[in-house]
Amino acid sequence: MNNGEYDDIIDLPHHVSAVRRQMTMEARAAQFAPFAALPGHEEAIKETARANILRHEQSQWDSEE
Repeated sequence: MNNGEYDDIIDLPHHVSAVRRQMTMEARAAQFAPFAALPGHEEAIKETARANILRHEQSQWDSEE
């Protein structure tokens, strides 16, 4: 049971526009470009991408078996 100020909207379905397309992952990521000035940010992104690719490939291999 919720007792907060968002009780009236918390269980509403996520809105998806019928007029506008969803933003691509690349466009969403570009919103965070200012953080590229942070030390190590680029390396952290690359490592996260590498780990996600490996996990995705592993799940594909598992589903093929």
